[in-house]
Amino acid sequence: MFVRNQRIASILMIFYALSCLPLATGQSDPGPRGGPPGAGGPYPTLNSNEQLFYTQALALFNIVNSVTGTEPGALGPGLGPTFNGNSCAMCHAQPAVGGSSPGLASKQNPVQNPQVALATLYGATNKVPSFITADGPVREARFVSDGGVHGLFTIQGRTDAAGCTLAQPDFATQVASHNVIFRIPTPLFGLGLVENTPDATLQANLAANQSTKAALGIAGSFSTSGNDGTMTRFGWKAQNKSLLIFSGEAYNVEMGVSNEQFPNERSAVPGCVFNPTPEDATPVVNLFVPGSTTGTASQMSSVTVNFAALMRMSAPAAATTASASERNGQLLFGTVGCALCHSPSLTTAASVYTGMSGVTYHPYSDYALHHMGATLADGITQGSAGPDEFRTAPLWGLGQRLFFLHDGRTADLLQAIEAHQSSGGNCSGAQSGQGGSSGNATQPPPCPSSEANSVITRFNTLSESEKQDILNFLRSL
Repeated sequence: MFVRNQRIASILMIFYALSCLPLATGQSDPGPRGGPPGAGGPYPTLNSNEQLFYTQALALFNIVNSVTGTEPGALGPGLGPTFNGNSCAMCHAQPAVGGSSPGLASKQNPVQNPQVALATLYGATNKVPSFITADGPVREARFVSDGGVHGLFTIQGRTDAAGCTLAQPDFATQVASHNVIFRIPTPLFGLGLVENTPDATLQANLAANQSTKAALGIAGSFSTSGNDGTMTRFGWKAQNKSLLIFSGEAYNVEMGVSNEQFPNERSAVPGCVFNPTPEDATPVVNLFVPGSTTGTASQMSSVTVNFAALMRMSAPAAATTASASERNGQLLFGTVGCALCHSPSLTTAASVYTGMSGVTYHPYSDYALHHMGATLADGITQGSAGPDEFRTAPLWGLGQRLFFLHDGRTADLLQAIEAHQSSGGNCSGAQSGQGGSSGNATQPPPCPSSEANSVITRFNTLSESEKQDILNFLRSL
């Protein structure tokens, strides 16, 4: 009897142990990678002068702005009258300064969305919009009706903006009217390599494998500058030509700081303008006047020039692809067809920066515009990009990102992949809450189906283990 009872107890223990094991539920996003950031430093071959420029530019990137630059801990002037953030590093923070939106799921620096506290900083009277949450991404808001960015907050009520009575936009009404779409910060690492990639290289890359692309419904086109006809490549819709324009626009739109690229104050209503414009300008030093001094390249440049230099001289995020699963996922990424748009490699031209000439880098993007269908359409036309067109999002550094797609609607990589499959239809892109398409009073022309449909169909025919390998590979980037 003792032996029999012992056997029964052993069997019960085995069943108990098995019941405690996680159930096999198929493929899943491994989540943001832990460990060192693997990004956020200067390009490794820079000379000492270039490294100094990078270091000093990084210090400016971290500066917090207030209205006049006199608030404790906020010594950068020019904030407002409307704004979404008060520091570049506030929004570009994950996994290190220069990255994408911060968040609570970070393995490097878990913090809540800083826009929540920013709403009432220094006595400001703003309400936190419904689409800005403590555990959600940093966002900017655009109205589909006019296509423009509407600052989340105003400086009304702040101790450094006495007399300003500029009301915050009525986001509740606009969200209810399905007139709001969102954008999240794009990572800035390695962008000097992208800026220095010749148009001809991008054109040849897009033209490669044409028969395969055509069979899968993949086309693509480039956004171009109306001034010189060359390609634009920065921003969610590749709307900006250069990193200098990119930085100038962000400084003006996201923080309200007028500058030499965008010299006019936004929302310059009476009582809310406190500084002469442009608020960021090149320091003027007369080299022929006795006693006049010079400084470093950073000190003799405007803040926006420093921001552009920081991006130009930053190193790309380092991949950690090593395991058998990740290597197999890398192969499947190409076999399925993902790499036809998310190009693994591009090569730079000659560069003025040390060691950055003729560099083959791995952005996983063709920097072309592609139709993405109604699911991802945002209803906004920018430059050459229509309401459902987006630049292929570069995937380098994806392993440590917290939010995906242009509006941050998901933190799940598998959901982000599946969202690439979409029929044509309503291109308004207007949203309520966290995301999803819905109707809008101003209807743009119907948009075509997503160019990624056939590739996602191929992805969905893979076994669960093969899909998991691709997810594991992407989280190694």
